[in-house]
Amino acid sequence: MRVYTIGQVAKICKVATSTASKWFDSSRLRGYRIPRTQDRRVPREYLVRFLMDYDVPNMTPEERKKIARNLEGEVMAKVLIVAQQETMVKDLKREMPSVQSFMVEVAASGFEAGILAEDFHPDAVVVDFSIGRTEALQVCQSLRRSDDFAEVILIALLPDDGSSTCFDRSAINETFKKPINAGLISKRIKALVGARKELA
Repeated sequence: MRVYTIGQVAKICKVATSTASKWFDSSRLRGYRIPRTQDRRVPREYLVRFLMDYDVPNMTPEERKKIARNLEGEVMAKVLIVAQQETMVKDLKREMPSVQSFMVEVAASGFEAGILAEDFHPDAVVVDFSIGRTEALQVCQSLRRSDDFAEVILIALLPDDGSSTCFDRSAINETFKKPINAGLISKRIKALVGARKELA
């Protein structure tokens, strides 16, 4: 588990070290002391929780949320699901935490996916071609054309009717035929992302 010194916390939160120390000493920021020293340590999960729950001087809620997500993103697999079928989305979201502490966002359209991707910076994007073959392909191609998302893992969920079998799959890492096995997809995402981020 990643831990931070008070100095590192202060730098992340853009405050003086004395301010971060006061947060710790008042128990707003949880952590522990190194035995026989005055050194304090703050586990990542507590720093993330602090950023989500408390105001930080000169920092907007949106900035705090973004920093918290970036901290989580150091070890978590961030997954964007582009789909409209609620039952399938629920199945995927339920299965993912059982494999790894995934952070998941959902977009119902290609337009929404583009906006979310810019803010969320996913490690993997699951695109359900049921939103429309043309729109689904545009999502994949748009991500691949961007330098920021050139390495993102793209997974396509194809309807089992043959309608999406003939297209250029060079931009896509994996394809699954529906009905899907949510557990299998979650494990595959962990394997693909984990190879890059060394997930446990």
